[in-house]
Amino acid sequence: MNTRPMDSAAVKSTKSTAVPEHRDVHPLGCHRPRIPNRIIFNKLVQVLVLGCAYAKITDSACSATTLRERRDAWITAGIFTRLEQICLDAYNTMIGLDLEDVAVDGCIVKAPCGGEAAGRSPEDRGKQGTKRSLLVDGRGIPLGTVVAAANRHDSPLLRPTLEKLNRFAELPEKITVHLDAGYDSTITRELLDEFGCQGEIAHKGEPAPLQATRRWPVERTNSWHNRGFKKLAICTELRTVVIDAFIALIIVRRLIREGWTRYRWDGRPDRTP
Repeated sequence: MNTRPMDSAAVKSTKSTAVPEHRDVHPLGCHRPRIPNRIIFNKLVQVLVLGCAYAKITDSACSATTLRERRDAWITAGIFTRLEQICLDAYNTMIGLDLEDVAVDGCIVKAPCGGEAAGRSPEDRGKQGTKRSLLVDGRGIPLGTVVAAANRHDSPLLRPTLEKLNRFAELPEKITVHLDAGYDSTITRELLDEFGCQGEIAHKGEPAPLQATRRWPVERTNSWHNRGFKKLAICTELRTVVIDAFIALIIVRRLIREGWTRYRWDGRPDRTP
């Protein structure tokens, strides 16, 4: 057998025809490319609107595990809280929030899976339910929500709900809070005085026509949330932070819908969202 060593030219030729070594240049050091955030965000919007399970909405573009992990990472980083604040500030700048007349009311929905914000619902034969205490401006734009168990009374939730007004740097000197008869108590009036707000509260035992007051925007917004977003009508999430994250996504849609008739921008939809 010929054991004569190869010359230098043959060695160079062999190296040039060899398969090049694989170099992973992905920033996370993995071989599979990271799923874009836009796909994750669109999937979360579909879950919110359709109310389906994560496994039902996933496909070859994204798995249910990735969807939950990215959602939890965004919640931990405060992305949804920041997104809600940006949308409210943008709406106040471009369109204007009516903060002189605000309304608060609670809404009870089903929570068949239980969870942190679930309790015996007085409206559904003691089954598991969740209550959302909602604060809206004079036009019904949601300014903040407090999630609690369905068996919690509306009155104790009024303080954390009104504290959502602290997210705005400038507030009107005169703020009127419109409430239904469930808040008719001395404690509520003392709380409004503490916040420096005036209260227009329906009296217990006296009929109060809904359309004759400034309370109807909060009733309309609660109905809009339950009819347009199935995830809120039948809440299957176990953690309160996830429910708050889904509520933050609603403000994005509202801002686009209101701005569609007033402004033009790149990528503007051809019709009202």
